[in-house]
Amino acid sequence: MSDSVFERFIKDSPISVMARATAERALNPNKIDEWFGINALVQYTKDLLFSSVFDLTSGVVSGSYPSVHAAYQNSQDEISVSVKSVYNKLNGIETGTSAGLVRYAADESAPVITELGGTQAPRLPGYRVKLSDGNRIEASEHRIGELRELAAGALPGKSLVVYDPVLRIPIDVFPCEDGHAQERSLLGDVLATVEKNDVWVADRNFSTCEFITEIADSEAFFIIR
Repeated sequence: MSDSVFERFIKDSPISVMARATAERALNPNKIDEWFGINALVQYTKDLLFSSVFDLTSGVVSGSYPSVHAAYQNSQDEISVSVKSVYNKLNGIETGTSAGLVRYAADESAPVITELGGTQAPRLPGYRVKLSDGNRIEASEHRIGELRELAAGALPGKSLVVYDPVLRIPIDVFPCEDGHAQERSLLGDVLATVEKNDVWVADRNFSTCEFITEIADSEAFFIIR
């Protein structure tokens, strides 16, 4: 982009420029590919970079494209593999990789948000409040043949999301491929991340003896309905 065009963007839409710059810093393709090479357990990079798959799905998530296939068609000149290979790569991404990417993005974004003064004043100084809730991926019309005659759509997946009210971003996620799973089945994974002086805020689905006892044993706290 030429300097004159860039200057015009800065003048007319500074917030969008800052948001784009922040996102590109946190999710730089080279850094994402390096991160993927270290953290992925089963998948590996051959002809299709993880950053390319991330770029395609980002276009869908942001609403720029209605589907991965549409995003692929717009990027065929930059991607040397078939759309089938793209979907195979997507299908093989481990849930741990998806969760790790959220943590990575949060860690990269946190110092920028803090430096720019984008944080909220803490409600409980000296403690780190973490809001946790379940998030269900809604049923999709793009279903396998065996399920298309059923009135009830199969749920693609479920996750528990952890939100930091000071940074105002999600800082962790615990995904599950079973969309019909009970939230409590994921609490063991959540407990592994509890740290001293955390304050976990959640609804009644988190109110189990094991969960609250383990939090207390970790010298952390909870507010659970």
